[in-house]
Amino acid sequence: MNIREATKEDWDLIWPIFHEIAKAGDTYAYEMDATKAQAEKIWLEIPRKTFVFEENKKILGSYYLKTNQAGPGKHVCNCGYMVSSSARGRGLATTMCRHSQNIALDLGYKAMQFNFVASSNEGAVRLWCKLGFNIVGRLPKAFNHPIQGYVDALVLFKWLADC
Repeated sequence: MNIREATKEDWDLIWPIFHEIAKAGDTYAYEMDATKAQAEKIWLEIPRKTFVFEENKKILGSYYLKTNQAGPGKHVCNCGYMVSSSARGRGLATTMCRHSQNIALDLGYKAMQFNFVASSNEGAVRLWCKLGFNIVGRLPKAFNHPIQGYVDALVLFKWLADC
C-alpha cells in the first residue's frame, strides 16, 4: 500500500471513485451529475495537493488538501477523502487522514477543518472524532440527503500544531 501525490494522469482512475460517491449524493455537497471535467477541477486542480492511495498499482482512494480561507485564516486547511466502495472497511480513510495531517504540518498549516460533513454520514463523523477532531458547529438541515431529506451538516476542527 502506498500514498503518493496524484498526477494529472491519475484522474482517469480517480474519476470512477469520485463519480460513484458524488452520484449517490449522500455524503458530499457536489452536484450529483458533475461532469468528469468539473470533478477534475474540484478534486485535482483547485486543491493545493491531491494524493492517491494505491495498492498493486490500483487507486483505491484519494484525498485533497487545500487552504480553507485566505488571509488571516490561511493557517487552516481543508481536506476531502474518498474511498472506492470496493475498498471500504479496510482503514484507508484512517490512513489517509493521518497522512493528510502530516502533510498539512509539512506545508505550514496549524489546523484542519471539515466544513460540511453530513450528520447522516455517521461512519465518517465517528472516525473524525476518533482521530481527534471536535464538532464545533452544527448547521441545521443544511444537507439535503437523497433518502433522509434535510439533515444537519457538521463543522469539525482539529488544531494540529501541538500534535
